[in-house]
Amino acid sequence: MSSLSIVLNFQAVLGVLANMFLLVFYTFIILCHRPKPTDMISCQLTFIHIVLILTGGDIWLWDIFESLNIDNDFKCKTTFYISRVMRGLSICITCLLSVFQAVTISPSTSFLAKFKYKIKKYMMSAFLLIWSFNLSFTSYRIIYSGAFTNVSETKQMKVTAFCSLFSMNYIVRALILTVTTSRDVFLVGVMLITSAYMVIILFRHQKQCKHLHSLSHSKDSPEKRATQSILLLVVCFVVTYWMDFIISSTASLLWMYHPVILSVQKFVMNVYPTIAPLVQISSDNRIINMLKHVQSMCHQILKRDNFSHF
Repeated sequence: MSSLSIVLNFQAVLGVLANMFLLVFYTFIILCHRPKPTDMISCQLTFIHIVLILTGGDIWLWDIFESLNIDNDFKCKTTFYISRVMRGLSICITCLLSVFQAVTISPSTSFLAKFKYKIKKYMMSAFLLIWSFNLSFTSYRIIYSGAFTNVSETKQMKVTAFCSLFSMNYIVRALILTVTTSRDVFLVGVMLITSAYMVIILFRHQKQCKHLHSLSHSKDSPEKRATQSILLLVVCFVVTYWMDFIISSTASLLWMYHPVILSVQKFVMNVYPTIAPLVQISSDNRIINMLKHVQSMCHQILKRDNFSHF
């Protein structure tokens, strides 16, 4: 196994474990406690990232399919389709999380303040719209991907040892590229605008706290910690998105995927799904307090066991 494969596997394991921990935590909070409005969004995002990592590291998914004796063509179509759907969902849900937090921390005098209760009311409708659009729009991947064959190699681009992408009509390709690029540019633009808005609000709040000599209270504000973590997620997403976009566009124009380029792209694609849960875990006081409580319990159990030996 090459050093690049080791890095990819380590990244994938870390990402899956961190997202699984968050998924269990958010599910427990939603079912058994009073969840925050952002918990539903974050719960979906962690699930999407788990599937995205598993399909991005297609070795794992391929092994599962292999044990089921499924046809190679079906494996390739399924892997490509799910991966692209989850990529689309990731940018949409991240954008929704950014917008929701911007509305949540808006002061009562702000224009966005009147949307604070409306956005909660229409959240489920937004989820349904986002999932429906991505599941239907990405269906073209089922047609234009499949098992690699040696027949007419100029009309297919080998992406993995077994899978390839098929060439498509110029008009169809232009239409798909236009819709995809328009969606992504719009969502990234919304994320950048809401991020700038949140930075301005945080800056004003910090100035007020300094004026009132209560800076220590500002540092412990849950809203501030949540906003800072979402800003970090947005910045991370935007950077990794454009890196992935450049690699994908270059490969498509050259109609060639080198194994090293593919590995680098997989690493870039998995950076955000891996970092996102770590940022959320480190910024959520509920998780930090829970981990401290578990650590304290374990320490007491060990002390009790050591005392019982004497």
